[in-house]
Amino acid sequence: MQIHYLSEGNSVLNHFLGQIRNVTVHNDSMRFRRNIERIGEIMAYELSKELHYAPIEIQTPLGIKNTTEIKDQLVLCSILRAGLPLHLGFLNYFDNAENGFVSAFRHHPNNDDYFDILVQYQAITDINGKNLLLVDPMLATGQSIVAVYNKLMENGTPKEIHIAVVIAAPEGIAYLEEHLPEHCHLWVASLDEKLNEHRYIVPGLGDAGDLAYGNKL
Repeated sequence: MQIHYLSEGNSVLNHFLGQIRNVTVHNDSMRFRRNIERIGEIMAYELSKELHYAPIEIQTPLGIKNTTEIKDQLVLCSILRAGLPLHLGFLNYFDNAENGFVSAFRHHPNNDDYFDILVQYQAITDINGKNLLLVDPMLATGQSIVAVYNKLMENGTPKEIHIAVVIAAPEGIAYLEEHLPEHCHLWVASLDEKLNEHRYIVPGLGDAGDLAYGNKL
């Protein structure tokens, strides 16, 4: 797996990452969503450097300009519900992308720390021969992304696979490396220290879905 770490140098990306982690601004859900969206835009720009381009001629009011445009067919897919603001950030840049949505959540059958991943809903277009961009804010254990990936592969075989996450734990990255194809690209805005005993990311930011849309039942 090719892993791209995006926050190693100073940039406005780190500014937004700091704000989404800060407990003093967590009561402002609109600000949280907007910052996740901005992070998605920055990640989309960086990811765009790995796409394929074709030369084109543009007619301007004063002449002809030779330039390039993306020739890949993109399918942008997010994991509900936390992935929606990140999805919007990517869609702001890849506005011609087709879109998909999948639900995945931790199911605790015994009401303890053990969980499995339930994937219950999906709405996605044909992915055969296209570039699949799977986005989710948090990469903790990696089980959700692998479960969603396996579900999506029932719809076809993409040409390229890009997975984009805002915050990742080393354990989750290792799980993806073990269970996903070697040719996948993983884009990480920020790498954190570890998972805690409940398998949440430390220092992390809390529950991205709750911060964006309110507490769930």
